[in-house]
Amino acid sequence: MSSRHSTWPVLLCNYNLPPWLCMKRKYIMMTLLIQGPKQPGNDIDVYLAPLIDDLKTLWASGVDVYDAYKKENFILRAMIFCTISDFPAYGNLSGYSTKGKKACPVCEDETHSIWLKNCKKTVYMGHRRFLPAGHSYRKKKDKFDRNTEHRTMRKRFDAFSRVENLNIVLGKRTRSKNESIWKKRSIMWDLPYWKHLDVRHCLDVMHIEKNVCDSLLGLLLNIPGKTKDGINVRKDMVDMGIRKELGPVETVNRIYLPPACYTLSKEEKIKFCKCLHDIKVPSNYSANIKRLVSMQDCKLLGMKSHDCHVLMTHMIPIAVRGILPEKIRHTITKLCLFFNMIHSKVIDPESLDTWQKEVILTLCELEMYFPPSFFDVMVHLITHIIGEIKACGPVFLRYMYPFERYMGFLKGYVRNRNKPEGSIVEGYASEEVIEFCTSYLEGVKSIGLPQSCHSGKLEGVGGVGMKTLIPSRDELQLAHLLVLKHMTCLGPYVEEHLNVLRSANQGKDEMWYVIRHNKKFSSWMKTKVMTNKVDETVKRLGQGPDFKVKSYQGYDINGYTFYTEKQDQKSTMQNSGVTLIASTAEFDRADRSRMLRVAKDSYYGIIQEIWELDYYSFIMPVFKCKWVNNRTGVKVDNHGFTLVDLTSDGYASEPFVLAKQVAQVFYVNDPSKPRYHIVLQGKRRILSVDNVTNEDEYDHFDDLPPFSIGIQSTTTIIEGTTYLRSDHNEGIYVDKHTTS
Repeated sequence: MSSRHSTWPVLLCNYNLPPWLCMKRKYIMMTLLIQGPKQPGNDIDVYLAPLIDDLKTLWASGVDVYDAYKKENFILRAMIFCTISDFPAYGNLSGYSTKGKKACPVCEDETHSIWLKNCKKTVYMGHRRFLPAGHSYRKKKDKFDRNTEHRTMRKRFDAFSRVENLNIVLGKRTRSKNESIWKKRSIMWDLPYWKHLDVRHCLDVMHIEKNVCDSLLGLLLNIPGKTKDGINVRKDMVDMGIRKELGPVETVNRIYLPPACYTLSKEEKIKFCKCLHDIKVPSNYSANIKRLVSMQDCKLLGMKSHDCHVLMTHMIPIAVRGILPEKIRHTITKLCLFFNMIHSKVIDPESLDTWQKEVILTLCELEMYFPPSFFDVMVHLITHIIGEIKACGPVFLRYMYPFERYMGFLKGYVRNRNKPEGSIVEGYASEEVIEFCTSYLEGVKSIGLPQSCHSGKLEGVGGVGMKTLIPSRDELQLAHLLVLKHMTCLGPYVEEHLNVLRSANQGKDEMWYVIRHNKKFSSWMKTKVMTNKVDETVKRLGQGPDFKVKSYQGYDINGYTFYTEKQDQKSTMQNSGVTLIASTAEFDRADRSRMLRVAKDSYYGIIQEIWELDYYSFIMPVFKCKWVNNRTGVKVDNHGFTLVDLTSDGYASEPFVLAKQVAQVFYVNDPSKPRYHIVLQGKRRILSVDNVTNEDEYDHFDDLPPFSIGIQSTTTIIEGTTYLRSDHNEGIYVDKHTTS
C-alpha cells in the first residue's frame, strides 16, 4: 500500500484470557476500520462514537451470553483497560498536544523543555527535578545546565478537570497563540469509569525503545541523518554555556568538532560493528544481526523494532565493552539494563521504586555526557514507564508488536489498491467465518493460533544429520551410567548398592564409595534385574541400551533447537551452547570420609554429539559435550557478566548430560577480552504448546538472567568527568559550505 494512504483499524483484545492467548490473532477483534487516504487526526472521535455506545452498554447493562461450559446464560460486562498506540495517535485519542514545549502528557504543564535555536528543535531535559530533595546532583551546576535544581517532581493531577469544560471543535480549527495544551475533550471521557482509571492511555514502549536505540546508535557511530551530534548542537552548547571545550573550531575551509566523550574513533567503530557482525544467535531468537551491520560504512541499516529491542536489551552492553571511557560505558549499560528489566515477564513490585530511582540517575548522567539534541520526548518518556508498570503490570501485555503484526495481516488482504478498505473488510469477514467453522470441525487447525515449531517435539525429536553408529564400550557405559543415576525410579537401587558397598568394604572413606559405585552400579543393576521380578522400566534400564545408537546433528527438545558444534559451523545460527546447574559433593581433603557440602554450580559447554539411547521400550536422548572448567575458565566480572574461556576444557570423564536437563545459552566474543566469551541465555516459548500451561514443569534448571549488573549509583565516578576525549583526536570535520 502507498505510504500516502493511511487506513486506521481500531482493534480490541480480550484480557480475560491466559497471557499467551490474549494477544493472538484469533482473539484480536477489529471493531472499526477508519477509511483513508487521510488519517482522522483529532476527529477520530467521530468514528469512535458507535464503539463508545457499545462500550457504554457493556458496562451499564451488559449483554446476555451463553456459557458453553456451564451450559447456562449470564450477563457479560466489559470495560476498556487502556489504549495502546504510537505517540502521535496518543495525542489524537487523549486530546493532549504531544508536540511542542509541553509534549509530555504525564508532566503536562510542568514539562521542562528547551528550544535549540541552531538545531531548530525542542528537547526535554531537567531530569534532576525527579531526584530526592537532597541529592548531590541538584547542586552540580557545572555538570548540567549551569543552574541549581530546586524543582520537584510533578504531583499527580486530575486530567478530567482539565478537559471538563473544553469546547469540542471538530474539523479544521483556528489556532491561537495562547491555545491550551488540551486540544479537545476526548470521547473516551463519556465512559463512566474512564476518570477513575490511573492510566488511560499507555505509552508505547516498543516505539520508545526503537527511537532511543536509533538515537544511541546514530550518536555513537555518527551515522549521517541519524546522529545527534553536529555543528548545530555544538553551537547550541556554546550558547547554553556548557562544555565550551567541545565548541566548533574554524579552519580555512572546514570546521573541526573536537571529539566528545561519546565520540568513537575509527578503530572503536570497527570494533563495535565487528562485535555485532560476528554474533550468532539461537534459532527463533531474533533476526540475523549480521545482516544489519555494514562493516564498510560502520553503520547499522534496516533495523526493525524487534532488532532494536534485541540490541538494546542484550547486544549493545556487550559491544561497548572495551571502548569509550568507563563512565560513559557504564551509563549506557545501565540504560540498556533498564530496558532489559522492564521487558521481564515477572517483575518484583518491591524493586520498582529502586529501578525508578536508578533510571532517573541514568538519565541525569546522560545529560552530563550526551549532547542536548539527544533528549527528544521519547527519551524523556522513559521516566514514566515504571509508573505505568505499577498501575498496569508488565509491558509485555501492552506491546505494540502483536498489533503491528496483525496490521501486516490486514495489509495482506488488499487486492484492489484503489479500494484497500473494502479488500480488508472482505478478507477479515471471510476469516471470521472460517474461524467460526473450524471450532466445529475436528482436526482442522485454527487460522489465528499459529502452531509452534516445537509442537509435538517437547519430549525430543531428532532433526538433521541422522545416522546410526556403534560407539566404544566405554563411551556407551558412561552414557548409560548417566541415565541410571538420573532416573527417579532407580533411587532405591542406588541406595541399596551404596549400602552393599559400605557393608562389604568397611573403613573406606566416602569418596571411595562414590567412585566404586560409579564403576560397578551398571553391572550390579544388570544382575539385579535378571534375578528379581521388577518393573518393566527398571528391567529395561538394568539391561542397558542397544549397542547401536542414533546420532543427530540437530535435535528439538524441551522447547529448544540444539545443534552440534559441527552443525553450528555450517549454520548462521548458534544452537550448540548449553548450561547445566548440577549439585557437586565437596569432601574434606584431610578427611575424605567427611562431606563438607553439596554445592550447586552452573556449568557451561558446547554440544559435540547428540545420541538417542534405545532401551527398546523407550529412548533417552543425551548430549556429549565439551565442558568449560569452572575453576579456570569461568568468572563473573564487576558488571555481572558471566565470562567463559571456551579453550579451558574440563570434566572429560563426565562428558554426557541428559538432553532434558540442559538450558540453551549462546556465546558472544568479549571485545575487551578476546580470550573470553560472554554467556547469554537462549529463548523458548512453550506455553500452550502441547497443552503446556506451566513452564516450570519443563524447567530442570534455575532461570538465568541475560546479565545481572548490580543496581549502583555512579556518583563517585563522575567527579573526574572530562567531556573531551584525550585518548584520540578523531573529531568531526564539517565543510563550511554545508553549514551556510
